[in-house]
Amino acid sequence: MRWRSFVAVGDSFTEGMDDAYPDGSYRGWADLVATRLAAEAGPDFGYANLAIRGRLFPSVVAEQVPAAVAMKPDLISFAAGGNDVLRRSFDPALVSRFDEVVRQLRSGGADVILFRFADVMARLPGQRLVAPRIALLNRSVGETAERHGGILVDLYADDTFLHPMLWSTDRLHLSAAGHRRVAAQVLTALGVGCDEEWLMVPERPAPTPWLAARAADLRWAGGHLAPWIKRRLTGRSSGDTVTAKRPLLGPITD
Repeated sequence: MRWRSFVAVGDSFTEGMDDAYPDGSYRGWADLVATRLAAEAGPDFGYANLAIRGRLFPSVVAEQVPAAVAMKPDLISFAAGGNDVLRRSFDPALVSRFDEVVRQLRSGGADVILFRFADVMARLPGQRLVAPRIALLNRSVGETAERHGGILVDLYADDTFLHPMLWSTDRLHLSAAGHRRVAAQVLTALGVGCDEEWLMVPERPAPTPWLAARAADLRWAGGHLAPWIKRRLTGRSSGDTVTAKRPLLGPITD
């Protein structure tokens, strides 16, 4: 096993929302990958997860990237920008920073995992505005990975992520099944075997009658969209009171 330590950097995608442990904390693809790598490497394997929900690209870069580099791990994952593309204040210039960020992450010799994001907008309003931003972000990630020898996990190319059961009820974050599929793709990109069940596609739900679907849309708007808009208007974030779940490199324990 070439990796004896792994640090995950990013936002809610990497924190693990909405794949909950029994105690209500979040697991997610990064925990699944770390557990598999630890099984290969042995008890000395170290794992840290610095990701915090709601973080924008500049905050991830300023707060988490230097901390990750300072730990001198063998492997780092970097996924950021997903929250930025949803904001009115989105600055396309942020994609130009990917190059310097990945260069910094690679400076200590770490391998770096990068992601082209799945098509989340198939279930959300604002597709005409946001979809081109996601395309720009994904293109930059792919080019940066190629330039710096990054390990690219291309979720956008996987049409299975159009399956509604891979997403949580908020339509923005992955479900447990979605996180397992991401973990499987990461491990495959790393050349490490994974549980084949992680790649199994859940059965599609029966078609929802039109009135029931509109009622579900209204419940979603009241329970998820309205609070999101309120946070944007008040300058708040879902991660304002959240800290990293694994801020230091440490062993994987059951």
